[in-house]
Amino acid sequence: MLDRQHLSILREVSRLGSLTAAAERLNVTQSALSHTIRKLEGRYGVAVWERDGRNLRLTEAGRYIVDLAERVLPQMERAEEVLSDYRYGQRGSLKIGMECHPCHQWLMGVTKPYLVEWPDVDLELTTSFAFGGVEALTGYEIDILITPDPIEASGIQYVPVFDYELILAVPTNHPLALKDYAEPADVLNETLFTYPVPPERLDVFIQFLGPANARPRHHRTVETTEMMLQLVAAGRGVSAIPDWLVRKDATGIGVRPVRIGKNGIEKRIHLGLRFGDENVDFVDGFLRSARQT
Repeated sequence: MLDRQHLSILREVSRLGSLTAAAERLNVTQSALSHTIRKLEGRYGVAVWERDGRNLRLTEAGRYIVDLAERVLPQMERAEEVLSDYRYGQRGSLKIGMECHPCHQWLMGVTKPYLVEWPDVDLELTTSFAFGGVEALTGYEIDILITPDPIEASGIQYVPVFDYELILAVPTNHPLALKDYAEPADVLNETLFTYPVPPERLDVFIQFLGPANARPRHHRTVETTEMMLQLVAAGRGVSAIPDWLVRKDATGIGVRPVRIGKNGIEKRIHLGLRFGDENVDFVDGFLRSARQT
């Protein structure tokens, strides 16, 4: 019968492209790996791969098993982690994924009371999926996705947490500081600081500059909000950031928020999770903590 070992072998062969590399990754001999697959092929009367010179090429049956492995194995690995948590006295583990660079400070305000309320839950934070958050969620790499830009996907739901406005942070002595709102032409001669996100995913380009076919003189990315605001205060440029960060961090450092466009850019932070996971008590506890922060 088809089992986990078959799924693991086909997944690694697909990822690594060779029997030798797959055998090393799985810590088995190449002959044992080949023998296992030959038995599978003999049982079902189909080939799962074929030689293409020195390389292996998956057949249609092999690709089917790989697709199955990519769906099933992450769930099994996640289940093993949960069972291990129970073994060592933990209630479970909660993996949080982040697609929102400026949300770290807000998240710290959520996690502090959550860790006190749920001392037997292991909490992890990752941004390593690099804007593949939905795939990480459906693949059981994470349990909750924090995102301002929810993408609809089968089996995924989104819980709205809070609204905010994307604004333009400018120096207090900048001509824009006297305006009620910025227009695209106001940014043409500016250096625009943003978080390290591709322009095609940034609302300041999508909703503001792009429709006017406008571009800033320079576009620079900055990792942290603190550095970004310091650069703005020093007159090095302007920045598109959430309004709550200006209210929180910019007091007294010489930065003023200016609305982006006459109608502004309204945004909302969402928590994405798999359907059914809201019934897990410590997941529901995180949702409640997030809505209250």
